Amino acid sequence: MLPSRYSAFVLALAGLAGSLLMLGLGGWAPHWGWLTLFAVSAALSIVGIWDLLQRRSTLRRNYPILAHLRYFLESIGPEIRQYFIEEDHQANPFSRAQRSIVYQRAKNALDKRPFGTQFDVYAPEYEWINHSIAPARIDSHDFRLTIGGERCTQPYSASVFNISAMSFGSLSANAILALNEGAKRGNFYHDTGEGSISRWHRERGGDLVWEIGSGYFGCRNDDGTFSLERFKANALSEQVKMIEIKLSQGAKPGHGGVLPGVKVSPEIAAARGVPVGQDCNSPARHSAFDTPAGLLDFVQTLREASGGKPVGIKLAIGHPWEWFAIAKAMHRSGVLPDFIVVDGGEGGTGAAPLEFTDHVGAPLREALMLVHNTLVGLNLRGKIRIGAAGRIVTAFDLARTIALGADWCNAGRGFMFALGCIQSQSCHTDRCPTGIATQNETRQRALDVPDKSQRVHRFHENTLLAFKELLAAAGLTHPSQLGPEHIVQRVSSNEVRSLAALYAWVRPGGLIDGTSDHAVFKVFWQQSDPDTFVAPPSVLSLQTTKQC
Repeated sequence: MLPSRYSAFVLALAGLAGSLLMLGLGGWAPHWGWLTLFAVSAALSIVGIWDLLQRRSTLRRNYPILAHLRYFLESIGPEIRQYFIEEDHQANPFSRAQRSIVYQRAKNALDKRPFGTQFDVYAPEYEWINHSIAPARIDSHDFRLTIGGERCTQPYSASVFNISAMSFGSLSANAILALNEGAKRGNFYHDTGEGSISRWHRERGGDLVWEIGSGYFGCRNDDGTFSLERFKANALSEQVKMIEIKLSQGAKPGHGGVLPGVKVSPEIAAARGVPVGQDCNSPARHSAFDTPAGLLDFVQTLREASGGKPVGIKLAIGHPWEWFAIAKAMHRSGVLPDFIVVDGGEGGTGAAPLEFTDHVGAPLREALMLVHNTLVGLNLRGKIRIGAAGRIVTAFDLARTIALGADWCNAGRGFMFALGCIQSQSCHTDRCPTGIATQNETRQRALDVPDKSQRVHRFHENTLLAFKELLAAAGLTHPSQLGPEHIVQRVSSNEVRSLAALYAWVRPGGLIDGTSDHAVFKVFWQQSDPDTFVAPPSVLSLQTTKQC
C-alpha cells in the first residue's frame, strides 16, 4: 500500500485514467467536463512524475505534487501575515498603522481615530510628548531652517521634512518624476541617492540634494576615481541646492555593491557616467580621501567647486573612534561640513545581505545622540546642522527625532508609501507590484505621475500640519525649541523618564575641557586620531588580549 504522501499523485493518475476511460466509452465525443478533468489530471501527473525523477529536491521526491502547495503557501507567507495575521502596531518593518496613516494623509482621507489609543500606555517603551496648559498659536506649518556655515556663500532654506536618498535605478523613472514633482509643489528637497542626477530628476525642477558615494557617479573618471570637472558640471546647476558625501548608509554600512551590467540601461549609464551594459561598481570605501583630515579637505574642495553651496556628509555610526577622529579633525582644522545626515541602522534599501540589514550599524537614536553630543562637547553644534533618517513617517517620529538632537528629518520608505508602496518587499526582484522599485517598463507605466505627485505633496503637507499641532499643544512655536525634556518614555510599569533624564548628555565644551563623563567618550575619545581611521592602540591591545 502506498504511503499517504503519494495520495495527490495517485489521485492525479486515477483522474487521468478515469477521464480517458469515459472519453473512450463516449466514442471520444467532446464532453467538456471529462476533457477538463483529463487536462488537469494529465498536467498534475506529469508534475508528479517529474517530482519523482528529479534529484534536486528531497521534499518533492517524497511528496510529489503536494510539495508544490507548500512552496506556494511559503511564497505568499509575507502577504498572509501582513494582511491577515499581523497586529496593527507590529512593525515588520512598518506596521499596518504606520502604513495606513501615510496612505490616509497622502489621499487627504480622514486620519482621525475614535475610541482611544490602541497602544498599551503602561507597557515599557511607550512614549508621549508633554503638553502645555497654555498651548501656543502657530501661523504656518512650513517650518524652515537655513543650512550653510561661514564658508558657504549659497545657504539653503530647507524644510524640516524631506525625501531621503533613493537612486534612479533602484526606483523607476515614474517614481522619481512623482517624488520630484511632489517636492517642488511642497517646497522641500529630494535627495538623489548615490545613483546621481538622472534626466528624470531634472524634468520637474524640484530642489535636489546631490548625494555622492564611493562610486562618484556623475563625477567620475573612466577608472572610477573622482573628477572635479565633471563634478562642477552637475554641482553648478541651479536645481542642485546641496552636496552630500555619503560615507555609509544605515541599511548596509561598510558594504559596497555592484549593479550588474544587464541592468545598466542607457538612461542609468548616462546618469552615472558609466558604460552601457557593463557592471557598475560601488566600492565599500572612498578613493578621494583616506583620512579624517582628507575628508574635510574634500568637503572644502566640493564647496568651492560648487560655487559655495552647502556641503555635508552622511554616515551611519559604527566604530565610535572613527566618528571621533572626524570630529577632532574638524576641531583642529576649523574646516567644517555645513551639515551631517545621520542614517540609522533601521534604514531601508533595495537589497542588502540579511546580516547587514539586521545587525550592522547603530540604530538612529544612539547614532544621532552620539553625533549631537560630540558637536556639543566641541562647541560646534551651533555651526553644523544635523539631519536624521531611519523609519520616520509620523509627526511624533519627527518630534522625537528632533528632540534627540536633529534639526530636520528625511524619509525614504514613508514617501514610497505615499507613492503607493504596499510593502511587498520585492524591491530586489524587479517585480514591484506598484511600479515604484522596478525598471520594468510595463510595471512602472502603471504609476500615474500626476496623481502620485499630488499624494507625495499631500503626505508632506498633512504630516507637517500634524507636527504643527503637536508643537502648539506643547506650548512651542518652532521645532528648534524641542528638547529631550519634552518627550517621556515609560521604562517599566511604574516608572517613566524624560529623554533628558533617560540618556546621558554632554555639556557644551565638555570635550574640550575634559569634563565629560559620558561612557563612550571616556573609552574612545582620547585614543582617536584626526589623521587616521585606524583603531586606537587601546582597542588593538584589547583585541590582542582576547586572541591570546
